[in-house]
Amino acid sequence: MKKRIYYVLALGAFGIITTEFGVIGILPSLAEEFHVSIDTAAWLLSGFALTVAIFGPFANILTSKINRKLVMCIVLALFVMSNILSAFAPNFTVLMIARILPAFLHPVFWAVSMSVAAKQAGPKDAPKAIAIVMSGLSIATVAGVPLTTYAANLFSWHASFFIAGIINLIAFAGLTLMIPSMPVSKETTVQNQLTELKNPLIWARMFTTMIIVAGMFASYGYFAEYLGRVSHMNGTQISIMLLVFGGAGIFGNWLTGVALSKNVVLFSRLFLLSLVTIHIAAYFFGGYFIPMVVIISIWGFIHTGGFLVGNIQVINGMPQNTIDVINGVLPSFYNAGLTLGTLLGGIVIARSGVHEVIWMAIPLLLVAYGLTFVTHTSKRQSTVLADVLPEAQPVRA
Repeated sequence: MKKRIYYVLALGAFGIITTEFGVIGILPSLAEEFHVSIDTAAWLLSGFALTVAIFGPFANILTSKINRKLVMCIVLALFVMSNILSAFAPNFTVLMIARILPAFLHPVFWAVSMSVAAKQAGPKDAPKAIAIVMSGLSIATVAGVPLTTYAANLFSWHASFFIAGIINLIAFAGLTLMIPSMPVSKETTVQNQLTELKNPLIWARMFTTMIIVAGMFASYGYFAEYLGRVSHMNGTQISIMLLVFGGAGIFGNWLTGVALSKNVVLFSRLFLLSLVTIHIAAYFFGGYFIPMVVIISIWGFIHTGGFLVGNIQVINGMPQNTIDVINGVLPSFYNAGLTLGTLLGGIVIARSGVHEVIWMAIPLLLVAYGLTFVTHTSKRQSTVLADVLPEAQPVRA
């Protein structure tokens, strides 16, 4: 019963992440189609993320009393509609509006799914359960993003949005048919949620997560452009490389969940240093096809665990009554980081070219590494989450 819930939630995550990140592989095509620069086209990604960052906390508060299953179904239905509107967009403005619409409720799905997974798994297995749900993100990069990219190359950019819409529709059906009703506790109030966020350490850790994601997406947000311009790959090769990147990421995400169950802080720091190293390798060997294939495999293996690292390092050592609220606010910091990273990356590309975008990602990742020494200082905070996460609470049909 529990594992079924985790995998259905992962399917939902797969659908919404395919929609959010699916444009990464087709940004060059959209820029050409609508006669805009690549950094302007990137607002299809960063504009989505900025909307999540600004409105995420409010969306979670406004939906906090709605049945958890119902609210997740509403989110996925909105994503289906968004992709249909995007596919028929006659100009860049309409496309931008269609992209932003589902972003208002995007963080609600993440907040609910993370909390449900943690509670169902119980303290000991919570990181692994969250890793399963977040595997939807990994699979979206291994299948969703390459699939939408390949569809655009094979047919047109319209097809990529149709594919994303179908994926969300399947996720909606799975959630509707296989997940029981999840009523909200009557004790949940807006005042309680705000009170639980008074701890300044929570905000410091969420800021660290924002910088981590900014470092990840300063480069990854322009991945297709980098492979095309620097590695001289064609559309089909880029699609395959996105597949390789995501395939490695599935295993990497699973291993991240296992490693975080052992030592949160040590692995978080190792993750950041590894990502810095692979960025340096991509800069110096990006122009060589075979070395770049190897680098992409390692990059994907490391990169995909970043969201899980961000989530766990925030809730590590925190009181039980703050976990749900943190998961409600954290998506805003994820997407603020995504917006910041793609914005800074776009500035570097406009001034110095896409090859130099690596040197925007590296400083951000190093800043995040330094911040972990401020936000995680005690020995207890380096241990597992067994005594931190809330006890399992069965869902009710």
